[in-house]
Amino acid sequence: MAQLPLPPAAHPRDVLRGAQAAQAALPVCDHYSGVEPRMRKSLQLQADLMAEYGACVLDVTLDCEDGAPVGAEAEHAALVAELLQEASPEARVGVRVHPVDHPAFEVDVQCLLGQGRRLPAYAMVPKVESVACVERMVAACDAVGATDVPIHVLIESPAAVHRCFDIAAHPRVQSLSFGLMDFVSAHAGAIPASAMGVVGQFEHPLVLRAKLALASAAHAHGKVPSHCVVTEFRDLSALRHAALKARNELGYTRMWSIHPDQVRTVIEVFAPSEAEIDEATQVIAAAWRQQWAPIQVNGRLHDRASYRFYWQILERAHQTGRVLPAEVGVFFAPKTLEASSARKTCP
Repeated sequence: MAQLPLPPAAHPRDVLRGAQAAQAALPVCDHYSGVEPRMRKSLQLQADLMAEYGACVLDVTLDCEDGAPVGAEAEHAALVAELLQEASPEARVGVRVHPVDHPAFEVDVQCLLGQGRRLPAYAMVPKVESVACVERMVAACDAVGATDVPIHVLIESPAAVHRCFDIAAHPRVQSLSFGLMDFVSAHAGAIPASAMGVVGQFEHPLVLRAKLALASAAHAHGKVPSHCVVTEFRDLSALRHAALKARNELGYTRMWSIHPDQVRTVIEVFAPSEAEIDEATQVIAAAWRQQWAPIQVNGRLHDRASYRFYWQILERAHQTGRVLPAEVGVFFAPKTLEASSARKTCP
C-alpha cells in the first residue's frame, strides 16, 4: 500500500483525544542491577539494543537499595552517580533510592538528583506506603532542584495496595510497580512461599487481588503498571508464562527483569504481535481515509473508541522497535511528530 500523505491536523494524536496512553510512554522492560559489573553490563546491553532496534526499548534502573553494601551506602550512591554520567545521552537510565525513612535516603537524593549533573530518567522509591511517602520524595527532589524527575513507586504491602489509587493519583507519579516478595513477606507467613513462584503468584487470591488493584489504579490515573520480577531467571519458559499472563490477563504494560537473559523475552511478549500490528494498521489507515468517521472493516464497525485502541497498539509497536507498514509509519516520522506536538487540539 502507498504511504499516506499527511495533511494538517490529521495525525491520530491530534484527532483521537486521549489516544496517547501512558503505557506508550515508557519502554516495556525495566532492567534492575546494583552490583558494579552488572550495572556496566546492563548499560552496554541497553546501548546494544538501542542500536539493534533503533529505539530505546529498555530502561535500566541502577539500584541503590538492594545493591548497596550495608555501611557503604554513600560510596555506592557515588558509584551509581558516576555510571549515570557515563551513560549515552539517548539512554534512559533511572535510579532506585532507599525508602524515605531509611538513613541513606537523603544521601541518595543529594548524590543522584542534586549537584547540577545529569539527572536520571526517573527515580524509583521502594516501600511506598502512602501518599505521604510520595510527598516526602517530591520535597526531597525539589529541594535539590530535580523538579522534573518523574517518580516511580514500588507497592510492597497490604496497606500500600489499599492506598494505591490515591498514590497513583499523585501528579509526579509516572509508574507503579508490584513488589511480590515483600508483599508475601508482609503477611507474616499467612501466604505460603509458593506464592512467590512463577505459578503461585498468579493463583493465590491475595496476591492476584493485589496485582489487579495496582493495575486498575494505574490505568485509572493514566500511569504505567509494571509487573514484578520472575526469580526463576534462567527459566525463560517460566518468564514467558508470567509475562503473557501479566500482559493479557492482568493489564500490565511493563515488566521488570533482573537478568540480561530475561530482557528479550519481556520485550517480545509486551510488544504487539505481527497480527496485532496488521489489524491495527488496517483499521487506522481506513479510518484516516474516512477522516476518522465511523467505518466497517471485515464486517465489524469501528469509531473513535476503537481507533484509540488500535492507535495505542501502533504506538507500542513503534516504541518497542517494531517495523511498521509504510501507510502508518508516516505517523512516526520525525517531522510528523514535531508538527503534531506543536499543534494544539480543541479543549
